[in-house]
Amino acid sequence: MNRGSYRIRNPTGEVPAELIGRLYFQSESSIDLPCVGDWVTVQYHNNDTEAIIHEVLPRRSFLRRRAAGEKVDVQMIAANIDVAFIVQSCHFDFNVKRMDRYLVMAADGGVDPIIVLTKTDLIASEELERKIAAITASTTASSVLALSNVTGSGFDEFQQLLISGKTYCLLGSSGVGKTTLLNRLIGQEAFDTKAVSGTGEGIHTTTRRQLIVLPQGSMVIDTPGMRELGLLGASEGVNQGFDDIIELSLNCRYPDCSHTQEPGCAVRAAIASGALTEDRYSSYTKLKTESEYHELSYLDRRKKDKAFGRFVKSVKKRMKV
Repeated sequence: MNRGSYRIRNPTGEVPAELIGRLYFQSESSIDLPCVGDWVTVQYHNNDTEAIIHEVLPRRSFLRRRAAGEKVDVQMIAANIDVAFIVQSCHFDFNVKRMDRYLVMAADGGVDPIIVLTKTDLIASEELERKIAAITASTTASSVLALSNVTGSGFDEFQQLLISGKTYCLLGSSGVGKTTLLNRLIGQEAFDTKAVSGTGEGIHTTTRRQLIVLPQGSMVIDTPGMRELGLLGASEGVNQGFDDIIELSLNCRYPDCSHTQEPGCAVRAAIASGALTEDRYSSYTKLKTESEYHELSYLDRRKKDKAFGRFVKSVKKRMKV
């Protein structure tokens, strides 16, 4: 998929496709339109060299974010994903709070996350151990894998995670090595990459989301690096991503505890004792507030859009009388 144009994959290959008008005009939001990873029903034409998409089948999982820019809207990243590889470089890109956002995105859409640390060849082993310790202390991530596309360290372990018939997605900032990793999986330089910059940072190359079928039968979706990773309507994902804080809150004296100044707050007590870090609690409150705020704005805009749509229909109806 690339800027409104589509390519569909069938048992014999890929063909270009476009939406049937009904599907486009009856969609209430962009989330109703196809995204990479969707299963769709199509009608072929021109000797099966082109197709028209008629329907998007229900999604069993998804990855989405708040669309970049001032307009409050949802952008679908991918659908029907089994595992999201959250890729961060051990060098300039390493950021635990950004990792929290990706983990919430995965939890919101029912996708299992695995954190992948790349460019381990650029740091000492002691520094790598500290970064992994920072992840395990600050997140509830169940799995962390460190590898280097240069030395090949950790690559065999990464390959063993890929199961035939499953769909995976590579998520991360520009230049962290997602496309280089994909080329290594394919066994050839199928996609363009660029050498790191003079500072050691990676350079953005991927410009569209694409699904690739690997030789062993698993499927991987590569995504462009995301400069903005805003959350919208992901309160449940926030709760799942910070389930340790939610579990603590069950022991608060008051059921509506805001975890600020109330007596008997189990969350604040855990911070005071060192069982919960202030940084993790701060990340939780920031992401929850952001998600709820944008959700209210989004729902308000949807109500206005629907009201305007009803007004237009009523005007057209009166004009026909």
